[in-house]
Amino acid sequence: MELKSIIESILFSSQKPLTVRELREVLSVTADKSDDIFINSLKKTKDEELQQVLAELETEHSLLGRSFRLACVAGAWQFVNQPEHAPWLKTLFGEKIRPPRLSQAGLETLAIIAYRQPVTRAEIEQIRGVAVDGVMQTMLDRGLIENAGRAEVIGRPMTYRTTVDFLEYFGLKNLEDLPSADELRRIPVTKPKTLVTADAVGTGEVANAEVVVETEKETTDLPAEQSCEEEPKA
Repeated sequence: MELKSIIESILFSSQKPLTVRELREVLSVTADKSDDIFINSLKKTKDEELQQVLAELETEHSLLGRSFRLACVAGAWQFVNQPEHAPWLKTLFGEKIRPPRLSQAGLETLAIIAYRQPVTRAEIEQIRGVAVDGVMQTMLDRGLIENAGRAEVIGRPMTYRTTVDFLEYFGLKNLEDLPSADELRRIPVTKPKTLVTADAVGTGEVANAEVVVETEKETTDLPAEQSCEEEPKA
């Protein structure tokens, strides 16, 4: 018996997608309950070994051309059916009620957040040229975006980022799977004046507690996001 077949069996039997961390935990707990030398040896399995095994399984199942394959979505692994078999599976299990499709405005707003996150509502409106209050609320209600803290600028506006649900909705492993959008990332966005710190005022660097800050324009690179090699934070 080898590690690859064990991981395949675990994933095949699991009722939910599993991350590398969860797979490692299964190996560890099993080892604690057993006196078998081989089973105990798997307790020391490293993440890198599991990632290699998963990659091999993914490739092997893809080459076999079976009705199912191993897929990683939002950092968790699971066996899924091939999309071309959907008509028969819908008949067997029934249609799954899904939320209405995203509107064009919703897709545009979501794309800006995905490529520029963390981003403020004002920055999104600068790029789109229209108010996005209603669209943003819809994205929040559907769990596709979330608050990402406040920006360190005057007014401390809330920033937003995409969620794990966003990756699952679009079937992405991570944000690096998004289509290239260099032009969108390069659109300059005017940043508000930065905050005045107490240290700056105390040292006399700010005359009369007034600050003049040049408007900045920035280019935001694609942020690192959770992937199959790095599980989502709990």
